Amino acid sequence: MRLIWLCSLFLLFSPEFLQAAEDVLYDSRPHPELVSEVEAGRRETANAGWWGFDPVDSTEILQAAINSPAKKLVVPNLGDAWIVRPMTLRSNLEIIFEPGTLVLAKRGEFRGGGDSLFTAREAENLTIRGYGATWRMWKRDYQQPPYDKAEWRMGLSLRGCQNVLVEGLQIESSGGDGIYIDGGGKLRWCDNVTVRNCVCLDHHRQGMSVISAQNLLIENCLFAETGGTAPEAGIDFEPDGADQRFVNCVVRNCIFQNNSGHEILVYLKPMTKETEPVSIRFENCVSRMGEAGMEKSAFTDPEMTGWAGIAVGAIKDDGPQGKIEFINCSTENTGKEGIKVFDKSADSAEVIFQNCNIKNSWVSRHQQFGGPRVPILIQVRRPAYTERPGGIKFLQCQVNDNIWAPAVRFDQERSYYGLYDVEGTIYVRSPQGPESLLGEDLHHVDLNLIDARTTKPEEKP
Repeated sequence: MRLIWLCSLFLLFSPEFLQAAEDVLYDSRPHPELVSEVEAGRRETANAGWWGFDPVDSTEILQAAINSPAKKLVVPNLGDAWIVRPMTLRSNLEIIFEPGTLVLAKRGEFRGGGDSLFTAREAENLTIRGYGATWRMWKRDYQQPPYDKAEWRMGLSLRGCQNVLVEGLQIESSGGDGIYIDGGGKLRWCDNVTVRNCVCLDHHRQGMSVISAQNLLIENCLFAETGGTAPEAGIDFEPDGADQRFVNCVVRNCIFQNNSGHEILVYLKPMTKETEPVSIRFENCVSRMGEAGMEKSAFTDPEMTGWAGIAVGAIKDDGPQGKIEFINCSTENTGKEGIKVFDKSADSAEVIFQNCNIKNSWVSRHQQFGGPRVPILIQVRRPAYTERPGGIKFLQCQVNDNIWAPAVRFDQERSYYGLYDVEGTIYVRSPQGPESLLGEDLHHVDLNLIDARTTKPEEKP
């Protein structure tokens, strides 16, 4: 008996047996017997092809594979798209989309305004990997009848989830956001989410919307070509209520490109002093229109869109405390301002720009726009939001532009407030030189503009 047990053990861990097990995993043909093993709990890793494939509609097949007890599920590249209706993800799952795999929203479906390609609600311990794989929807279909107007047909919707990793995916042409992160029924935020090495391309509302998150990391991603309905940002941190939060949210090494609205938008209007203090940090990010290195003269399309490279706004007098930081970030060839801070109170969360470079603002025509055209704009648009605008630091930043305008301007449309608590150093290279237009009612404003044409910037730390 002991000899039989030893022989079985040897067979189980022999290289040939392990290789055979690996070969079975990547056998994408239908295998009811292997499905039975998965359902019985005897096999933890599975191939979605074992459940079958339907080139017309694989929704039920793929959903059955996802719903199985498998801890790891491979979605194979079968040469044809996995055509699906709205899908649901679950807890305790690693799902891997093979290189070349295309998951395609079924055309004519997704009639509900909130029908998303993949949704996870209150899921925990979820990993989604898709290096070389694509999820694609039909944005232009959803923008016209017979579809009702809506902006919530997401590519990936995470609601109240914890411990989620999303990496390597390209998500295209949703009827809402490429990726949406929000709270759920039990938890008013997502906690511990990482989005890495992803591309969000050609979405209707945003490349990514972050509504409420804690311990969020977004790195090495591209958010591009958003257009359809406002705000049309590359990424938007925008809560729905005061009880939501942005705590330890980091966006690192990302590119925001050719989006119709602001490339980066942080808009905190619903938050109050009772909200958990915010901590949002952008590191080594680039915002731009066009391609890297383009000259301003190359932008000749009078219909070209694009707003600010970085926009922060609606942080009211009774708004949240905390800090919003932009470290080593660059804006280049932006549609409007390089940086815009609006309706932002000096008494609420501090905004810091450190070692940031603003190059070539206002490359789009915006022919109907009659406001100030400057690289950096501080603005009061809604006087009810703040009577003490300000609370901004510019630490060793640079402006390189060829427009004849002040480098920094404080503008008020319907109010006569002063400017409070703005400080720092900006090196300016532009035709008008190191000039600002901040008004005369200044309170603790110590903003030093230096002519970069004659002065070498200090060594960066």
